[in-house]
Amino acid sequence: MNSNIKRRRRVLIGTVGYHLLRDYSIGPNLLPQLQAMDWPVGAVVDEMNWGPVAIVQQFETLPEPYDRVIILTATDLGKAPGIITLRLWRGGLPTVDQIQDRVSEAVTGTISAENLLIIGEHFDIWPEETLLVDVQPGLEEAGETFTAEIEAVVPQVLNTLQSLASVDYKQLHQLSAVEIEEIRGNELADVRR
Repeated sequence: MNSNIKRRRRVLIGTVGYHLLRDYSIGPNLLPQLQAMDWPVGAVVDEMNWGPVAIVQQFETLPEPYDRVIILTATDLGKAPGIITLRLWRGGLPTVDQIQDRVSEAVTGTISAENLLIIGEHFDIWPEETLLVDVQPGLEEAGETFTAEIEAVVPQVLNTLQSLASVDYKQLHQLSAVEIEEIRGNELADVRR
């Protein structure tokens, strides 16, 4: 193989969240729009609600690993509804018992980006560039529509995801429209939302 040929970047834009849970359903509800958007060559959009263990198995069988994984989800981080936070995954694992608790939750149907991250980290599937686009939801309630606060930021969410699919990792901090923070699995161990 010619060393001057640059390998195309593989990027996964994944959605995580329950269906029919208003703001908490931002991932599944925006999936059709995301699938219809133009993405850079090598980018794939997929739902990631089908279980962390199955996702680990899928990642382990990929002919080429992803260079970047971007996960869209809604997590109550105690902020005002509609705030978009870019959370940079920095790895780290909780205790073995806490990992097992996350696996138990996952196999019983709990959908959680944090469970997915921790279980994936345990099996070493995440690339260095693993990111969450986390939208602060309003009240947890059943329904098919977003609250006004979330509806108002949908264009910004879509633009953020599109930017993240192609921006150089060192330039993430230039995305001024979102808050940026780092997260580690061992720091999530006792946080249940």
